[in-house]
Amino acid sequence: MESLHRHEDYGQQALEEFDVAADPIKQFSLWLADADEQGIFEPNAFVLGTVGADGKPTARTVLLRGVDQQAFYFYTNYSSRKGHAIADGAPVSMVFGWYPQFRQVLVEGFATRVESTESDAYFNTRPRDSQISAWASNQSQPVENRAALEQQYAERQAEFAAGEIPRPPFWGGYRIVPTRIEFWKGRSNRLHDRIEFTRPAPDVPWTIRRLQP
Repeated sequence: MESLHRHEDYGQQALEEFDVAADPIKQFSLWLADADEQGIFEPNAFVLGTVGADGKPTARTVLLRGVDQQAFYFYTNYSSRKGHAIADGAPVSMVFGWYPQFRQVLVEGFATRVESTESDAYFNTRPRDSQISAWASNQSQPVENRAALEQQYAERQAEFAAGEIPRPPFWGGYRIVPTRIEFWKGRSNRLHDRIEFTRPAPDVPWTIRRLQP
């Protein structure tokens, strides 16, 4: 096994309990905006973790497309591997890593589909090429080769050569309502700061505590 012996010093900038907002979603939004201002590549990218019906965990990177006081939002193909794993109310996890800032946010919660009108509204804001791709790709299914995939795209491109492109019935949004949010800040000597917010249900106030690294 090849060993990696890099030892980065994560600095002395602290994350204290009194430094964070009382609402962790508000604190998340502050960190997201800061990552964007600092030029972090795809600051809205996160690793979505799910557990399938077979009990096997899977993870993949997707893009956050919205956040409000109640939830986090993303969009995907319902027939994809992650779509099958996310039945309404399924537990999921999210990991945001803004590593140049020595920051990470872990989110745990429950995913449900958004209303069709909300999915329609978002789909209509997508670039036309992305709308065609949503129709062309049978996400997570095998394809013979790249040429076959591009042929599928060309066929859909011809089909929707004129006029507005409707949202595919197999494509739409999910909201993730969090029950746990942890803010991690790297520190020297691996004595990292970890501030955790938890609540047993969405209508219950958040509890905050510090965790050992």
